[in-house]
Amino acid sequence: MKQFITLACLLCLIVITTSCAPAGHTSHEYGFFSGLIHGIMFFFALLGKLFGFHVGLYAENNTGFFYWLGFIIGIGGLGGGGASARR
Repeated sequence: MKQFITLACLLCLIVITTSCAPAGHTSHEYGFFSGLIHGIMFFFALLGKLFGFHVGLYAENNTGFFYWLGFIIGIGGLGGGGASARR
């Protein structure tokens, strides 16, 4: 069981790190759920940007408020949201 959990975590990490917001890709309009995913992946995209990879931190061609809302919720999910502030 421990090997399965390790393999599942490794697979999730690979998917998250290889699917960062594309830089300069503007043929698709990104909405709420894309913003949510990009917010969750923000830390990995930031690390990639710092090490010189060609990734964007957010999607430039987005739908506005709903993309922003999903992005903020996604970033908040990384820090534990309000549960960590309760302590």
